[in-house]
Amino acid sequence: MISQDGKKRLCHSITGDGYAIAITITSGVIEYHGTVGSGERMKTLSFSFMALMLSATLAQAACFADYKAKQDNPLRLHYGVVEVRGDCSVGSAEGQLRDRLAGSGWQLLNVLGVFDNAGLDERKDSAGDFFLRY
Repeated sequence: MISQDGKKRLCHSITGDGYAIAITITSGVIEYHGTVGSGERMKTLSFSFMALMLSATLAQAACFADYKAKQDNPLRLHYGVVEVRGDCSVGSAEGQLRDRLAGSGWQLLNVLGVFDNAGLDERKDSAGDFFLRY
């Protein structure tokens, strides 16, 4: 939300009730300007409050798994990468992949492991057409 040059960034948003609001974000502080055009005085929310608001998002960091699958008659094998929803574990990935792959006639052989965004680029070429396909 903060520009790369470190300057403040003014953001406008629409609340669930349809009110337009304006905030400025800089260095861990959110300055709430009230509804756009309302003239309400500015309120500053602390970094700790912002961290609390974002904690649920951070807890749900991206999770991916790489796997091997097969089809019979004729035998076909593939290596792929898939995004895992919820629990970031091999067991969770196996359960999700079995269903996703079965819909296209593939059988899961095994999940090799789970990883975050940092491991995506190094697996992209190897997965080819099966990179984030399922």
